[in-house]
Amino acid sequence: MSGTGGDPGRIAANRARLESQALPIYQRGHLPIVGEWVALPIIHAAGGKVHGDGVFQRYQYPVAHRLIERCDAVLRIPGESKGADMDVARARERGLLVCFDVSELPDRCEAA
Repeated sequence: MSGTGGDPGRIAANRARLESQALPIYQRGHLPIVGEWVALPIIHAAGGKVHGDGVFQRYQYPVAHRLIERCDAVLRIPGESKGADMDVARARERGLLVCFDVSELPDRCEAA
């Protein structure tokens, strides 16, 4: 889990922290993806009702792992998160770039 203890307010705040990185990542020429953007529709379609329930557990991490198979890099922001730690380990297994600050991502923007 993400250190949220299943608390809806803390979950929303955590997602907001992740999403706050989207624009800076995009401005460096990358397409940002937050795993929950992909996983939650699948979890809900499968009948998931509560963050952390059995359906959530069945899909959340496998979706993230499939997503990493298609990524160039992983940005690990500060904070407790079992899932983020698993993502970093998976990324390193694949030889992907793991960054801890947006500035560490290669700037892929074309010069104007």
